[in-house]
Amino acid sequence: MSDNSKAATALPTVNAYIYPCGGLDILSRDEVARLKDASSGGMHDLLRRCALAVLTSGSASDDPRAAQELYPDFDIEVLQQDRGVRIELRNAPGMAFVDGQIIRGIAELLFAVVRDLAYTAIELGPEYATDLESSAGITNAVFGLLRNARLLQPGDPNMVVCWGGHSIGRGEYDYTKLVGYELGLRGLDICTGCGPGAMKGPMKGANVAHAKQRHGHSRYVGITEPGIIAAESPNPIVNHLVIMPDIEKRLESFVRLGHGIIVFPGGVGTAEEILYLLGLLLQEENRGIPFPFILTGPTASAPYFEQIDQFIRLTLGDEAASRYEIIIADPETVARRMAAGIRKVKEYRVAQKDAFYFNWSLTIPLDLQQPFVPTHEAMAALDLHQGRRPHELAADLRRAFSGIVAGNVKEDGMRRVEAFGPFQIRGDHEIMRSLDALLRAFVEQRRMKIAGEYRPCYEVIA
Repeated sequence: MSDNSKAATALPTVNAYIYPCGGLDILSRDEVARLKDASSGGMHDLLRRCALAVLTSGSASDDPRAAQELYPDFDIEVLQQDRGVRIELRNAPGMAFVDGQIIRGIAELLFAVVRDLAYTAIELGPEYATDLESSAGITNAVFGLLRNARLLQPGDPNMVVCWGGHSIGRGEYDYTKLVGYELGLRGLDICTGCGPGAMKGPMKGANVAHAKQRHGHSRYVGITEPGIIAAESPNPIVNHLVIMPDIEKRLESFVRLGHGIIVFPGGVGTAEEILYLLGLLLQEENRGIPFPFILTGPTASAPYFEQIDQFIRLTLGDEAASRYEIIIADPETVARRMAAGIRKVKEYRVAQKDAFYFNWSLTIPLDLQQPFVPTHEAMAALDLHQGRRPHELAADLRRAFSGIVAGNVKEDGMRRVEAFGPFQIRGDHEIMRSLDALLRAFVEQRRMKIAGEYRPCYEVIA
């Protein structure tokens, strides 16, 4: 199937042909031809970058350009044959292979990359642009991507979404495993952003608990997007990967697919996720929908959550803070509360005749679904002032954090910052003072970067 090649790089590389296992194994000739056209067209560089991220799964770097510098000669091509498709890898990272054979889990994730990027190019191409101009159209697109990835499965609600940082300390990481273990003992599956740190720990803990309970068909779902996957390569436990076209569809996937959300300590990406969910739960249409939402960490992380809580109360008010519960250093209580909350979700879905596998009842306004491109002009134009309706202010605060994430770990955002300097974030003095204090704390606690010194990609201006 493969043969070793002597690439110009110092690291070992492999040339190989890979055949699909699920998701791409039954295709018509027309579908194969369209998939090949999409992968060889304008999306080839994107396919190459995402594939390289999967093939370097487990990497300790959060620089999206690091893998490309280590494997500059890597390339991937989708080839057509009557039986379907095969993938040719040239100068692929040797760490993805054992005795010349690709690791099975990595092969599955690699085909997930091809599947999702091809689906986006074919089914959500420019000719479908008008379908994505309405809220319903975007939700249907999210549904289509998740269904194509075979993530929408019948059965009782049991999917817990876990958010948290990729750059966390050992004590916090161990705590995420303990919570995952307690969730797994209760038959709950795990969904995360697919990367390291707080995205890996809950899956690792649940994996052990599932084995103890002989829990069959365990699901460890990773949801990512092209701009972030290279900085947060899928961890080895992920067995269902889906790549959404942008951060907004990624966030919508979390709340449509998940039945409850647990937040562990993290940085700006975690703050973005918290604000996104609060922006939804503060919508009048969503106030009666049960959605268990717990913030948790070890004792040492209590000040982190106190600062997050203070920021939310200052900017969005006490009502926003009432939508979540903070539990410190008690994994068993976290799991019990989450399991009880999910039982309420099931009762509500039954009463509303809503699907267990996709949360159709949740209203997501169009302005939270439309992609935000963090240019310097867009970041400076955010309306971060008191007096706005809480869900509207939450939406713009979410965009501010999203821009910082882009400047930290997304290649396009990093290039903008390198070319034009830090993003400037402006708003009310009190909000800016609290935001600056929160961001400074993230930097001091090393929540912005895994290794090396962090150089801020933003300026907070009151």
